[in-house]
Amino acid sequence: MRGASLCSPAVAPDAGERPGHASGVHVHRAEARRMAGGARNNGRCWAIAGFGWVARDYMAPGIAAAGGEVVAVADPSPVAQASALSASIATHHDAQAMLAAGGIDILYVATPNHLHLAPVRAAAAAGVPVLCEKPLAATLAEAEAIADATQGLLAGTAFDQRHHPAHRAMAVAIRDGAIGRPTAVRIVYACWVGPDWSHCNWRADPAAAGGGAVIDLALHGLDLAQLLIDEPIDTLHVALQRRVHAYPVDDGGMLTGRTAGGVLVQCHVAYNCPEMLPRRRLEVIGDTGMLVAVDTMGQTPGGSVTLTCGRTGAATPLPFDATLSPFTAQAAAFSRAVRGEPHDFDIGRDLALMRLFDRAHVEAKRCL
Repeated sequence: MRGASLCSPAVAPDAGERPGHASGVHVHRAEARRMAGGARNNGRCWAIAGFGWVARDYMAPGIAAAGGEVVAVADPSPVAQASALSASIATHHDAQAMLAAGGIDILYVATPNHLHLAPVRAAAAAGVPVLCEKPLAATLAEAEAIADATQGLLAGTAFDQRHHPAHRAMAVAIRDGAIGRPTAVRIVYACWVGPDWSHCNWRADPAAAGGGAVIDLALHGLDLAQLLIDEPIDTLHVALQRRVHAYPVDDGGMLTGRTAGGVLVQCHVAYNCPEMLPRRRLEVIGDTGMLVAVDTMGQTPGGSVTLTCGRTGAATPLPFDATLSPFTAQAAAFSRAVRGEPHDFDIGRDLALMRLFDRAHVEAKRCL
């Protein structure tokens, strides 16, 4: 049995409520009633919908390291349920039943992409803040429905790369003028997903994933570019390839775009890059210098960042916390947001990026 819980008893959710707002400040009515009754959300008790390897191996440990507790998992898979039970986590077949049981401060949605909407709607009905994995959904229509369902409720996309300490340090350095005026962002984010793995991996299923390597990996890079440059991307082109693997989705792609202020963005993502090759690199070029991050893109902490002076060529390391996982940082940030502290989670911004991506992605799939 579990020891003493960090989590306080919950007020039963009202499944009939929908988001509302008053006096210009968005408030979800179910959440407002809970707060008015004295049960303010402390952002410590997490539930997870979809307990696959990302949730199990990265997000759940990240939640624990951030001072939270995973109290429940919703997943119909016997393997996922057994994994949760081995960690003394309560299990449910679906998110609605899990949320109805109460005791949940935050829902993290990590189901296959085409199944995101139902648990998000269940969380919205219960007034529970929700952090949904990227992409927001397998289709733009479902992403729009997610944004609509969460109006007035704290919600965000789990772009964990924007929380990596190296990337946060880069954003601060760029803001403080370390590379002068930014001119371009270049990203390589690639891995190997062979046919021997894809037969049981929904990420290679076009209906479940909404695409292949590009929809899985590229949105991380695009969101990260927006964080680093501090302005939205407003122009985007996508080119897809099915070059190495014989599965029905793209195994690589190149994205090119431009921010509202004219910074160029290039992102190469792939499932066809051998793991032993250099495959995780982030460059931000400016008119007086350049930042290069190596092996920071991904689920694990660490990597390196180098600042090179454009006048002298001198290279110096950029310090950051190399022990902090992006998942731990993300969980801590969302918990703080739930408690009312400043944050940069923004479902509207994420939906705008999804709309831009979808237009380019749909056109690219026609040419594949």
